[in-house]
Amino acid sequence: MSEKTAKLIFWIGTLSSLVLFLALTVDTTAQFAALTHADRLDEQVVAGKRAFERRNCNDCHTILGFGGYYAPDLTRAYLRLGEDAIKRRLEHPEVAFADSYRKMPQQNLTPAEVADITAFLKWVANIENHDWPPQDSVARWKRSTERMLAAAALSPGAALVEQENCLTCHSVGGRGESKGPRLEWIAGSRDSAWIAEYLADPQKLAPGSEMPDYAHLSPGQRQMIGEFIAAIAAGRGR
Repeated sequence: MSEKTAKLIFWIGTLSSLVLFLALTVDTTAQFAALTHADRLDEQVVAGKRAFERRNCNDCHTILGFGGYYAPDLTRAYLRLGEDAIKRRLEHPEVAFADSYRKMPQQNLTPAEVADITAFLKWVANIENHDWPPQDSVARWKRSTERMLAAAALSPGAALVEQENCLTCHSVGGRGESKGPRLEWIAGSRDSAWIAEYLADPQKLAPGSEMPDYAHLSPGQRQMIGEFIAAIAAGRGR
């Protein structure tokens, strides 16, 4: 290959890549309002962002790729944890993280700041960013729905989840609500024994939680629910 041919290939490749990059940048920029759901940016969301910045939350947490790596990523925190769990962590971090070696400082947030930051995290969680970050992949969560439905006919634990209307507050895959933590997140962070104990008396293990107790269920039934939820992390329903 001659020097002239090599230079020609180099310049064609470079310029083609530049044109493609610029075109994609312009196209993405044009979609910002739709991808970020800018129409949902109300005064509370803006106030939440300001409170988030004022309290220097990014010193420990990452959000949309920016921030520290000491504490969990918050990009999809609202979908992962739910409204109740986020508020409880903001109000009483000394209790919520009592068992963790990574402690969240008590910021003494006002009730308005707690509500505003929660609204901000809810808005961020719904930004369409190609299912990122991977540990909070919505597509992966949705696959667990199929496992849950397939197991429901055979699993007493799954049947009890349905019977007790757990998905009116929690979600799994594409089903349920975001009041409480996702069942996938619980499955990845708690074992069946902890879940069963929590169902008997949520206030004992998570003071301030809005979760009702399920003391009307027998210990065996609570254990079956715990085993079913814990099994989601392994991709199996018991």
